[in-house]
Amino acid sequence: MEVSQLENMIGYTFQDTKLLNLALTHSSYANEHGVECNERLEFLGDAVLELCMSQYLYNNFSKNEGVLTKTRAKAVCEEALALYAKKIHLGKHLYIGKGEEQGGGRYRPALLADAFEAVLGAIFLDSNFKTVYKTFEKIVLPHFGYAMHIRDYKSTFQEHVQADKRSLHYEIVNEEGPANSKKYEAVVYMDDILMGRGYGRTKKEAEQNAAKEALEKEART
Repeated sequence: MEVSQLENMIGYTFQDTKLLNLALTHSSYANEHGVECNERLEFLGDAVLELCMSQYLYNNFSKNEGVLTKTRAKAVCEEALALYAKKIHLGKHLYIGKGEEQGGGRYRPALLADAFEAVLGAIFLDSNFKTVYKTFEKIVLPHFGYAMHIRDYKSTFQEHVQADKRSLHYEIVNEEGPANSKKYEAVVYMDDILMGRGYGRTKKEAEQNAAKEALEKEART
């Protein structure tokens, strides 16, 4: 696959293009072709992105730790990462399996978010933190304001519950479908009261939808 177009979008040229190709390899493709997937790079990229965002917020916002933590969480949530990924047209460069392709996985938010983190992890391994931070400034910060308007239902519901000094917990109560096209069902409890139920292609998405239903239920009462 031609990667120069993506390199132009992110403003970084890889010394080792194998790292970039690995970052673009979803597990569904890896399983079909017997190669390594991007999950380990995603793990690394998650930490790299969090450090980049932490440095940016520390240097630019004179807020207390609690506010900075909430801002960072919103800026690196799944929806925000999918936004950043779409801005660099990451989806069209991904290696994904046939089933995932047929199910529209190339543009699924969770898949894009994971691949975006993997790309940052790959840049870090191919260079250093200073270089990956420059990439972060180019492909994340221009969209930071948009990310701040993304509704994080879990965080919002958490704030409501904490204000009333109640406990909150989520459970994944069901999952179905093949490995490359699972659907999850999540529920959220306030104390022992079932407050919401949600479904999604990832556990995070299901929990977000459960929190959304809980907030809508609260609004009606």
